[in-house]
Amino acid sequence: MSFMVQTGWTAQRWTAVFIEQAELFRKAVAEADPAAEVPTRPGWTVQDLVIHVGRFLETSTEYLRTGSRNPIKPTPPRSGLAPLEYLDLQLVGASEILAAVPGNRPVWTFSPAAPDLAWVWHRRIAHETVLRRFDAQTVVRQVTATDADLCVDGIDEVLTTIVAAKLDGDSPHEVTGTAVVRSTDVPESWLISLTAGEVPETRAAAPGEEGDAQVTGEAELVYFWLWNRMNLKEMAGDQRVLDVLRVGRGH
Repeated sequence: MSFMVQTGWTAQRWTAVFIEQAELFRKAVAEADPAAEVPTRPGWTVQDLVIHVGRFLETSTEYLRTGSRNPIKPTPPRSGLAPLEYLDLQLVGASEILAAVPGNRPVWTFSPAAPDLAWVWHRRIAHETVLRRFDAQTVVRQVTATDADLCVDGIDEVLTTIVAAKLDGDSPHEVTGTAVVRSTDVPESWLISLTAGEVPETRAAAPGEEGDAQVTGEAELVYFWLWNRMNLKEMAGDQRVLDVLRVGRGH
């Protein structure tokens, strides 16, 4: 079983993050050329990014709206709306549903390591919006800093939830080993244990504890390295384990 290393986050707090990051994302894509390439997502244009975020919000908030306990088939893309109109519709809808649904509402979630509770979606929607805000701001070359506390929560989501979801989709999962992830500017650290064919387990790392792989750096660098947005020099050990941790390839 995995445990959140950092506490103090709530559905309301993730909703506030979403609203803040959505505003920054919307501003960046409005300033960018829709046909411009996104440096962090090779092959994507700004218009692709806008449509992706709209589709992600429409699909993910449907779980919160319906309380479905089973996977939902995505609805067909809406026709007749310009990409920014579609995005605005989804941003408003997501703000409303995130604020209305309590974090302890039972609902299907996407990772075998996560509880089937709504707050998992509040968290995922918040951090997906952080990542896409970063992507959009690289286009207009106005990347704002990401709060260390938010980055720590994002690291925690990757290690306690996203890695397990990634491996659940791979067939077969053969990587075995451990990794210690430490942020140098905040006190939190993690140890994730990978066993072939099993759901990874994550807990707080003890002082001085080492793993088969080590990842160390400021929280913002580690966060965006995990999502394949930034390079990080302070990593060592089993490359197969490091590759598992870097969940942002292709995302």
